[in-house]
Amino acid sequence: MADKKITVEKLAALVDGEVVGDGSFVVSGFAPLDGAGPTDIAFLVKAKNCADIYATGAGAVVVPSGVNEKFTIPVVRVKDPYLAAAHIHNYFLKVPFVAKGIHERAVVGTECTLGSEVTIGAFVALGDRVTVGERVCIEPGVVVGDDVTIGDDCKICSNVSIYKGCILGSRVVLHSGTVIGSDGYGYAVNARGEHIKRPQVGIVRIGDDVEIGSNSCIDRATYGETVVKSGCKIDNLVQIAHNVVIGENSLIVAQVGIAGSTTLGRNVVMGGQAATTGHLTIGDGVMVAARGAVHADLKKGSVVGGTPAIPIRQWVKSCAVFNKLPELRKLAQKNGKAIAAMESRNEKDK
Repeated sequence: MADKKITVEKLAALVDGEVVGDGSFVVSGFAPLDGAGPTDIAFLVKAKNCADIYATGAGAVVVPSGVNEKFTIPVVRVKDPYLAAAHIHNYFLKVPFVAKGIHERAVVGTECTLGSEVTIGAFVALGDRVTVGERVCIEPGVVVGDDVTIGDDCKICSNVSIYKGCILGSRVVLHSGTVIGSDGYGYAVNARGEHIKRPQVGIVRIGDDVEIGSNSCIDRATYGETVVKSGCKIDNLVQIAHNVVIGENSLIVAQVGIAGSTTLGRNVVMGGQAATTGHLTIGDGVMVAARGAVHADLKKGSVVGGTPAIPIRQWVKSCAVFNKLPELRKLAQKNGKAIAAMESRNEKDK
């Protein structure tokens, strides 16, 4: 953690909070309630747990706006403690970028354009005509193909591969092992049942402020572009197929698979291991529960779950019934035998 000190009052201004108590108190770090020291600021996410503040060793605490109790230490009331914690963490952890230049074991192709204050680590390979923006950090083992563009303030972690022609915006983070721009999964079948590869000649375009976790794959378009728009956050082990478009500020959780030519709107959330078939349109603000399998277009604001995906309330009710199926089966068998016996008696009485 960087060596920083700040008053509670200034920290409250940073998170749009209200100080109750001594705003001049100085904190120099953050920690959880049960592990904080006298110069740390801690965080209470849920108002129902406010009794935990009495046991903390923290010097100050961020609390939800609904907490009105008085404490012996200063508190900062905020609308969203979780969001406030993110801003405070970033304040303390942010360190100035220090460029290390180009490592002697890096390979830089011809006609490359490199911005100022770049770091290019050992065994990095840049192809020809690569453009790298200002304050970019490319860690060891990264391979960048010809004609790639990397915007300002990007961080490309070790062993990432960026294929030919792909474009990254500013402040993009690619974690280790991720592959950008490998061939889309496109094959035609001939009369003999053989699979003939369709050349994948498009690119991948990634917007600003996108973060992609480790070992995720985003395939290049068959023609045109596969697009991840600005503000998206993609987890580890995600597969995004050719010609997919992911709208701004969407969240794609681990092990999601999005099939080719599917378009996601803004602020879509795909839970872990959720998936789509191809050529779908998913509206703005859609949420797909973990392991949800989407086989049809979804309207704006839909919340779905299950396989195939259905409205979430319907899915929850179906799950409740599913757990009772063994009992219902026994009951159905019992009733079936009773009905058969009644019918048999009726036949004898005729």
